[in-house]
Amino acid sequence: PLLSRLSQTANGNVEAKVVCLFRRRDISGNLNTLADSNARDFEEESKQPTVSEQQKHQLKHRELFLSRQFESLPATHIRGKCNVTLLNETDVLAGYLEKEECFFYSLVFDPVQKTLLADQGEIRVGSKYQAEIPDKLAEGEEDTRIQEKLEVKVWHPDNQLKDPQIDQFLVVARAVGTFARALDCSSSIRQPSLHMSAAAASRDITLFHAMDTLQKNGYDLAKAMSTLVPQGGPVLCRDEMEEWSASEAMLFEEALEKYGKDFNDIRQDFLPWKSLASVVQFYYMWKTTDRYIQQKRLKAAEADNLPSVAAAQSAQWYAWGPPNMQCRLCASCWIYWKKYGGLKTPTQLEGAARSGSVRVNPPSGGRAKLLAKNRQTFILQTTKLTRIARRVCTDILQPRSAARRPYASINANAVKAECMIRLPKATKAPIKNCSIPRPPLATIVKELGKKTVQSQKK
Repeated sequence: PLLSRLSQTANGNVEAKVVCLFRRRDISGNLNTLADSNARDFEEESKQPTVSEQQKHQLKHRELFLSRQFESLPATHIRGKCNVTLLNETDVLAGYLEKEECFFYSLVFDPVQKTLLADQGEIRVGSKYQAEIPDKLAEGEEDTRIQEKLEVKVWHPDNQLKDPQIDQFLVVARAVGTFARALDCSSSIRQPSLHMSAAAASRDITLFHAMDTLQKNGYDLAKAMSTLVPQGGPVLCRDEMEEWSASEAMLFEEALEKYGKDFNDIRQDFLPWKSLASVVQFYYMWKTTDRYIQQKRLKAAEADNLPSVAAAQSAQWYAWGPPNMQCRLCASCWIYWKKYGGLKTPTQLEGAARSGSVRVNPPSGGRAKLLAKNRQTFILQTTKLTRIARRVCTDILQPRSAARRPYASINANAVKAECMIRLPKATKAPIKNCSIPRPPLATIVKELGKKTVQSQKK
């Protein structure tokens, strides 16, 4: 379901009003054929790049069908977040496979009428929808536009300063930034060493401020240096990476793990005291840190360690499909099936070979009836009286004879009643297990061979 809004009921519970979306497996075969035809037309019109058969199979799992059906569900049923977008002609279908939990839709499903219709929304792409570009100015013709309203000049490359002079001024700006951090108490705590302060002073924010200072002072080095070190003390320039505390950075990483790059939700739910521009700037600076690179490597290593679709071993196997087929999914395919409602590779029902991760053990003829039943795990825990009855009423139970006839019923209640009668008369000494000596295996095999020969002669 697609979340529409959250509301609070009279008893204080939170309900979510959601729009129902349907997968391919939720609609009939005729409508699936219609969806396939629509997909082929889209590929031809948008000139999609060629993809493999397995990618085509996985793209069907990313396609949803929007409906006009609304439902109200408890907010406790929310399990996660995914992105559902309207498919347009500029989209590359293979790009959806590169993103986790990303889906698209182009058709609307009517659960009552059982029909599929194209959505009203349409993105107009093409030459006939583009704006007309005006002709360029003729030679000698003046540009009537007001340049100041169009852009602001922040750097003039044709200035009177030479490159070595500009480089020297940038070095001075870094030195001023390092000195300013030494005077600032909060910076001294965050960067306790000289190397850390110098590294922070060498960030882009310091260089941008230095070049902006040169532009505002007409590229006069004396005036620019006076601006860097005014009467109150040196200018301290800090970017978002320095402004944010360690706890705020941890909150941002937690929000990014939950919401992805939805900066509006990140700011609203986790960092409401930060502006949206601050959150976006911090994200792109955070991507340049060693922490981001380390997390990226860890995720890549985890992805490499996941069992593939042809895995014969897995940390855990999950039952899947009808019980009589005895199918099992590995952990990786199980997560995929829970997210996208299908398997990574086509199954036999779809006209392709079954994946190696779906391990099917065909039942033998003698066990067909047993496997057809929905087997459930159970534990048989006997009482003390039952265990005593096995020893006291051996003549009634005849365990060796009963073992040869496992399907013959035993009246357990009658045996227990007889055991209660015999217990007062039984000896109070502990019952000993008397093991019956058995002949060697070779002797048993020899005797069985003789009996087989005799039965064949008869």
